[in-house]
Amino acid sequence: MTFAQAVAVGLALVFVVATLRPEWLPRRLEPPAAAPAPAPALPAPSGTEPGASASASILSYAEAARRATPAVVNVFTTKQGRAGPDSPFLNDPLFRRFFGDPQRRQQTASLGSGVIVDADGTILTNHHVIDGADGVEVLLADGRRARARVVGSDPDTDLAVLRVELADVPAVPFGDSDGARIGDVVLAIGNPFGVGQTVTMGIVSALGRTQLGINTFENFIQTDAAINPGNSGGALVDSQGRLLGINTAIYSRTGGSLGIGFAIPTSTARQVMEQIVRHGSVIRGYIGVEPQDVTPELARAFKLPRQDGAIIAGVMRGGPADKAGVKPGDILMDVEGQAIPNTTTMLNVIAQMAPGTTGRFTFLREGREVALPITVGQRPRPNPRRE
Repeated sequence: MTFAQAVAVGLALVFVVATLRPEWLPRRLEPPAAAPAPAPALPAPSGTEPGASASASILSYAEAARRATPAVVNVFTTKQGRAGPDSPFLNDPLFRRFFGDPQRRQQTASLGSGVIVDADGTILTNHHVIDGADGVEVLLADGRRARARVVGSDPDTDLAVLRVELADVPAVPFGDSDGARIGDVVLAIGNPFGVGQTVTMGIVSALGRTQLGINTFENFIQTDAAINPGNSGGALVDSQGRLLGINTAIYSRTGGSLGIGFAIPTSTARQVMEQIVRHGSVIRGYIGVEPQDVTPELARAFKLPRQDGAIIAGVMRGGPADKAGVKPGDILMDVEGQAIPNTTTMLNVIAQMAPGTTGRFTFLREGREVALPITVGQRPRPNPRRE
């Protein structure tokens, strides 16, 4: 009986001490600490290599950069110009004998970027990078330098195709720009300000940007990845290092990046490249009109029955539309059954029609529909820009 009472008192003391002063107890008498719950696994981003840590992959896009950067090149162009005033007096041989030629030819250089898209040395870049150039050279990431031949260019989309005769050139694979989503991570690769190859990271900010006044045919990917002068013609790639677009323009009030950059999607770039390689230029349909968007304000001012569509502001004399009977003030509603909500859609739809084919164009004229068959012509190439 005495022993049982002693045991009960001892257990009571241990309980009181363990509750109020657990640090007085030996380590082996402390209650085991509960094992922390395992942290939930983070999903691996697309393109994670097998066996790679998911958290490490999320914090680094080094693998995507490693795959894409070897195919991004620096593009150097040279232009020959004459310095000094233009005067017939300066053409006098006697004057030049004593005073030299103040109109001596000078060489100016500019810098851009390009992307190797085929192992045969085909390079995509911007038209404005090589426009008016007398010579074009490219510098590869591995240090090789070579003269490039201009296969052709397309001012309407600001794209150009070059080719270099080099062996074992790296090429970046095309990605699916039509499958890009707002919020996708992208990398912009180029040579900004001539400092050397640079990679910047951002996201897809918007898709299908049009009516910016940059090109005739617009369908831009907008990104906040830093794009600066010298990045033109460089690569916009996804998180797996696949080409999504060709960097072409920025919105800026200072000349530097403000987080609004535009890239031509590969869906457009690939079609333009294939036509340039095949024909030397891009062949597009054309009907010879000057269109203008029908805005709500314009519809109210002229009491138009529609608040969308493309109103024909002018018709080229002798052009396909003029021959078919199109008149200024007509509103184009559809082409071959496809609705035309604005001038961008109109230009794209007509451009895709093969020259020589006849299509059914439906206009709204003085409140009634008029269907006119128009034989599409070939869109003339824009006049070369004079420097």
